[in-house]
Amino acid sequence: MQVRLLLAKLDSVAALLQSPLLLAIRLFWGWQFAQTGWGKLMNLDRTAGFFASLDIPLPKLNAILAGGTECVGGILLALGLFARPAAVPLIFTMLVAYGTADRDALQAIFTDPDQFAGAAPFLFLLASLLVLAFGPGKLSLDALLGRGGRAAK
Repeated sequence: MQVRLLLAKLDSVAALLQSPLLLAIRLFWGWQFAQTGWGKLMNLDRTAGFFASLDIPLPKLNAILAGGTECVGGILLALGLFARPAAVPLIFTMLVAYGTADRDALQAIFTDPDQFAGAAPFLFLLASLLVLAFGPGKLSLDALLGRGGRAAK
């Protein structure tokens, strides 16, 4: 019986960490997304050239789409505003990044997980998946506006 009480207390205390942790993830990785996207947009010719070297079709258009998605999506993620909908195109963008710029890391997901986890898109993808799965938390504009800012229970 004593163990159940201790576990229940641990659950209660740990649950208090959900929203602050989600806030930290959203602020850090949202800002990182926004900066990365802004960099793509401000260096559009260089980004388009890189995309062309990866055989991405319509490289300039895709550079604008990727940069815009990362910039706007990152800001929304950081604010916790439309956070779950914003996470979806960010996840897609990171999957495309794996499939193009980090194809070797993606192919090594089971044979060399460290290579997969060490690739540039990994933490961006993980942060986006966490926000999609758990929501932005109580410390978000979505929660303030009553749009599902709750963390998972």
